[in-house]
Amino acid sequence: MKTLGLIGGMSWESTAIYYRLINEATRARLGGLHSARLLMWSFDFAPIAKHQMADAWDELATVMVDAARRLEGAGADALLICTNTMHRLFEKVQVAVAIPVLHIADVTAAAMAKKGCRRPIVLATRFTMEQRFYTGRLLDRHGIEAIVPDEAGRSLVHDIIYRELCQGIVQPQSKQAYLAEIARLSRLGADSVVLGCTEIGMLIGQQDLDLPLFDTTQIHADAAVAYALGG
Repeated sequence: MKTLGLIGGMSWESTAIYYRLINEATRARLGGLHSARLLMWSFDFAPIAKHQMADAWDELATVMVDAARRLEGAGADALLICTNTMHRLFEKVQVAVAIPVLHIADVTAAAMAKKGCRRPIVLATRFTMEQRFYTGRLLDRHGIEAIVPDEAGRSLVHDIIYRELCQGIVQPQSKQAYLAEIARLSRLGADSVVLGCTEIGMLIGQQDLDLPLFDTTQIHADAAVAYALGG
């Protein structure tokens, strides 16, 4: 079993889900008392979020690279950035270490390909919905054309993530707001929904939707276990 290094805490709400999912999948594969071999670097999210809002990505790159190198030095065989948004810095993290960093968009695209989905609604933070590091990678590398909300919809989705989900707050009215946004966007020819923020699975699941749903947290965790256990 390989050792996985998790760069987490952004927020810890979703990092805790990663920890549970990876260990559940490991036990499902190996049985009994088996659990995953994990190392974790967990950030204090408040300064991270402050830098995000200030567009201070160079400063964020510095601390992300430091975390990656610390995990590599501690014995990690591969790394996971346990947040979609911070994949904006994927390339800088990957070139800083000699071990693979499993990209959340790539493994999500692979899961979508298995179901023949090519035009998903992507709900995420503003950074992920508005910048090309995520939706551009889906399109350029995988031929997947993302549908994102309009300005008002992006604000709604983003604010619920930071003001509620990242703080462990799950409200029925926020769930209904997300479902209404999905219903509106589905009329644009969507064939699926991607939860492009690792906290959104706290709010909605496949049981809430008719369209196929791809929860990036679950997919990323499953891909990590497959890597750790050799496929």
